[in-house]
Amino acid sequence: MALGQQLVPHLPFLRRYARALTGSQALGDRYVQAALEAIVAAPGEFPAHVEPRLGLYRMFQGIWNSANADERAGPAPDASGRAESIARARLARMTPLSRQALLLTAMEGFTREDAAYLIGVEADEVKPLIDEALAEIDNQTRARVLIIEDEPIIAMDIETLVRDMGHEVTGVAVTRAEAVALAMADQPGLVLADIQLADDSSGIDAARDIIEQFVVPVIFITAFPERLLTGARPEPTFLITKPFQRATVKAAIAQALFFDEATVPVR
Repeated sequence: MALGQQLVPHLPFLRRYARALTGSQALGDRYVQAALEAIVAAPGEFPAHVEPRLGLYRMFQGIWNSANADERAGPAPDASGRAESIARARLARMTPLSRQALLLTAMEGFTREDAAYLIGVEADEVKPLIDEALAEIDNQTRARVLIIEDEPIIAMDIETLVRDMGHEVTGVAVTRAEAVALAMADQPGLVLADIQLADDSSGIDAARDIIEQFVVPVIFITAFPERLLTGARPEPTFLITKPFQRATVKAAIAQALFFDEATVPVR
């Protein structure tokens, strides 16, 4: 089977990781495109000693690390005040290595050994990095969270997890109309939204209605992520796959809030 055919099934999930890593649908997709262009330009450099999915993420990590090297180095000594401010703002929005390790294991399901290979560290360094990320999460600013989920057991599980993280739940909605009403009555700082709701309305439409009124990060929950990550239309930045692990939800919430807290106008 040709390499391209082997990589196609993994692209939606790489897009998910890229968007979580960058906090942006557009920026994440640009990194994925750059990785694919690098593979097409030099197929001989694709890691042949590992499975295709691992090799694909490795190529992506190489693009990510290369593109962000200049930002990590900081502005030039004679940089203007504005240039320095922009560089610092971008640096504040850069996902640190510890969170990359957490996303790769908790969200993407890689083993610690695979995560070590992807981020370029020793295998015994991954657990301390994950522990560091979790400690940062515990110290993260608390948010007020609206849950949009029509399955009672799942809604209860999510609500418990959100409260265990120290966040406040503003309400649980089961329809698009109810979600919008709750959001308008008590403005949340984060929205967790299922895709298919009780009255056959859409969680995506509910989130869109809410975002038209005020800016808020949204995490979508779906059993079919590949249907939402085609690159053909505006799509979610943060996405959790059903059935989900608690660690996955925790990592997604933390990452969404990480970018919300670090948001600085950068041009």
